[in-house]
Amino acid sequence: MDFKVVEKFVSVNGEGRLSGQLALFIRFAGCNLDCSYCDTKWANEESVDYELMNEQEIYEYIKSTKVKNVTLTGGEPLLQNNLIELLNLLSKDDDLIVEIETNGSVSLKEFTNIKNPPRFTMDYKLPSSNMENKMLVDNFKYLTKNDTVKFVSGSTEDLEKAKYIIDKYDLVNKTNVYISPVFDKIHMADIVEFMQKHNMNKVTLQVQLHKIIWDPNERGV
Repeated sequence: MDFKVVEKFVSVNGEGRLSGQLALFIRFAGCNLDCSYCDTKWANEESVDYELMNEQEIYEYIKSTKVKNVTLTGGEPLLQNNLIELLNLLSKDDDLIVEIETNGSVSLKEFTNIKNPPRFTMDYKLPSSNMENKMLVDNFKYLTKNDTVKFVSGSTEDLEKAKYIIDKYDLVNKTNVYISPVFDKIHMADIVEFMQKHNMNKVTLQVQLHKIIWDPNERGV
């Protein structure tokens, strides 16, 4: 089965639990959401240039880099047909740590029923994204301490909704919880103040390292 790959590159993980570590990124084409702050809209266009790669070619490319952290991203990688085949292949290699960045609107169920499942970094889209109505809260029951749920926040309203969801679903006791700012929309000091005010223990403020190290609009980083 061929996958539509729009980018593949080695960089440092800009966010998540492996932030700052080397990672190999495979970016797939296409997404089912249209978030207001999306920084990869180009990858979601029907006319985007892509390279067709099958699971074996992707695996061989991964091994050629000698990088052990692998991030499958998009777009929305869970929309790729037969992604299970790729995950089954990658799961056989104990040297690899495979992470999937997913937008929270696609069910995780079938992707957790495989041997050695990937780690998920799953968004919960807040009000300023204009996509909150697409969220599948059923996904929370599939998250473990190997996974992360991420709240990208651009306003006080977003922070208030994030806290509500974190508390309602007891997320800090189920998985790893991160809050990150929409770039240039909210001050990180305001997020910290909100966290202090509400005693948000076990919640991590996350900074997108790649937008600090490089130009925020640069690709391939």
